[in-house]
Amino acid sequence: MADEWIRQQTRISLQRLLPRLRAEFKEAAESMPQHWDAFEKRLDSHWPRLFAILIRLYGSRYDFFYHLEQILFTAARSWLDRPEALKTLDEAREADGQWFQSQEMVGGVLYADLFSDNITQLHEHIPYFKELGLTYVHLMPPFAVPAGDSDGGYAVNSYRMLDPSLGTMEDLSELGDRLREEGISLVVDFVFNHTSDEHEWALRAQGGEPEYQDFYYLFADRTLPDQYERNLRNIFPEVRKGSFTWHEGMRKWVWTTFHSFQWDLNYANPAVFRAMAEEMLFLANVGVEVLRLDAVAFIWKRMGTDCENLPEAHMIIQAFNAICRIAAPSLLFKSEAIVHPDEVIRYIDTDECRLSYNPMLMALLWEALATRGTRLIEHAMRKRSRIPNDCSWVNYLRCHDDIGWTFDDNDAWEVGIDPGAHRRFLNDFYTGQFPGSFARGIPFQFNAESGDQRVSGTLASLAGLEQALLANDPLLIDMAIRRIVMLRSIVLSIGGIPLIYLGEEWGMLNDYSYITDTRKAGDSRWVHRPKIHWGTDRWSDPEALERRLFKEVAAMIKMRKSLPALRNGGMEVISTENPHLFGYIRHNKGQRMLIVNNFSEHPQSMGENRLRVYGLGYRFMDHVSGITFPAGRPLELGPYGFVWLETTEYTRPL
Repeated sequence: MADEWIRQQTRISLQRLLPRLRAEFKEAAESMPQHWDAFEKRLDSHWPRLFAILIRLYGSRYDFFYHLEQILFTAARSWLDRPEALKTLDEAREADGQWFQSQEMVGGVLYADLFSDNITQLHEHIPYFKELGLTYVHLMPPFAVPAGDSDGGYAVNSYRMLDPSLGTMEDLSELGDRLREEGISLVVDFVFNHTSDEHEWALRAQGGEPEYQDFYYLFADRTLPDQYERNLRNIFPEVRKGSFTWHEGMRKWVWTTFHSFQWDLNYANPAVFRAMAEEMLFLANVGVEVLRLDAVAFIWKRMGTDCENLPEAHMIIQAFNAICRIAAPSLLFKSEAIVHPDEVIRYIDTDECRLSYNPMLMALLWEALATRGTRLIEHAMRKRSRIPNDCSWVNYLRCHDDIGWTFDDNDAWEVGIDPGAHRRFLNDFYTGQFPGSFARGIPFQFNAESGDQRVSGTLASLAGLEQALLANDPLLIDMAIRRIVMLRSIVLSIGGIPLIYLGEEWGMLNDYSYITDTRKAGDSRWVHRPKIHWGTDRWSDPEALERRLFKEVAAMIKMRKSLPALRNGGMEVISTENPHLFGYIRHNKGQRMLIVNNFSEHPQSMGENRLRVYGLGYRFMDHVSGITFPAGRPLELGPYGFVWLETTEYTRPL
């Protein structure tokens, strides 16, 4: 469609729909004129973008304007229902659109029932969040789910009802209010690629209602599924082969990318887009400030493609973004795309997702730790880490999910690494099969056809602490702790919002009891999702290893918050001329810092000339140790050592 034609249709659409909108909400507009004026002002700003996307997606349908009108009514209704406190937050966030870029942003992610017992009892842990230094808390999906296996909460029965064991939506809203009072943002998953097969829409589809059968991809025989599957990959190959499940009751095949009980939504149907926009705005009005968009790569299907990262998937997210700018302007999106690094970056934009998980950095950090070499991480991060200035990475070492080796094959070849063989080595290393490995990970979803595999395990177990404690070897324990602290240093300093899977701040180890639970035994990711027992002596003992690790990371978070150079944003990877060192520069508001990390268990050095060139000075202060020293000598780093160097006043080198 020609751009001029779309601009013309945009004007016509608003001229046609605005009188109907004003008539529908006449009473509310008259009783709340200030709020209504704010809504119309935002509508005027963002409608052209929203309309241009929707007409490209759905403009050929006979009922396009009906759906358009309903989407507009949904946005208006949601805005008018929005609590006053959240409207105040909207104003503040619009005035400071870069609020999330502050170096004070630090996130924690948790399962409510594993970290605590339920949503209400999480209130008791707010002082703990404050002590650690968190400014956002991400709850793994707390929604109602099927009994038994629910893929860790990612099979959603209802977006408006919590799992009864966790509480109610009122409890979630109250938690959001309490967190906001303490300067902590509430983050929740928006599982929008699929619902569970027990969601009301799926049940009505199973009951034979054509309207709801069109909410999903249903096929009477294998003709089309077989054609699609020529290009699809198996996401959970140990669970089943293929992306379609036979439903005996309907006598139809259902598209189920992940598990048979997770039905993919049909976004080619505008009614699905409309319904999910309502659910999204409902969560925004509960008090959620950031939505993690789950499985963004899979939300559009097209025959002859792998049905991942299609242009329409981006358009759907952009349209949701535009609706939020109209009806819930403080809400941010965080993308979860565990795909090729170049595809991950394409979801990051002001008009799409301003935040994004950084799976490439996670994979490369573990790769460098296993090899003791930094050539791949240095090369790849130099090429592929840049994103728009008004967006931010969310950097993490571990999350609820597995580790997949998401680096680019060409990047590996360019530094002399065979990517296939290297991934096999990494899987062997982190599952403890490689001689000399310090790691104790568990294989996840081995694909016999491709040889692909991922790895489960906690940060501490993968970094060697579990093996060291079992051996009761002080040297091995020390090395494991050094690895953990060095990795944390990078995530806290490299540029982006650091995210901690809570429990790992104090060295949580693998929990193998999951194999005794029939609901979890088939999913090794439960090894790093243990229940936390807060009353243990180990936690309350100030001299215990757990408290030591906690205090170290809390101190590092406090230090991060005091350094303007670490504002979330860009960083420059440098060449240290040492294959074991990884370095980068951070600068902001006149502060310039050089951060160098040693991925080896042996002492390493960086030459004085490199140090002087990148430091742009002759004297440095290390914020980690508090030591000031001249640049006229090599930088010496101990095993797994690191420095956060700031240039101080000019002096002659000694």
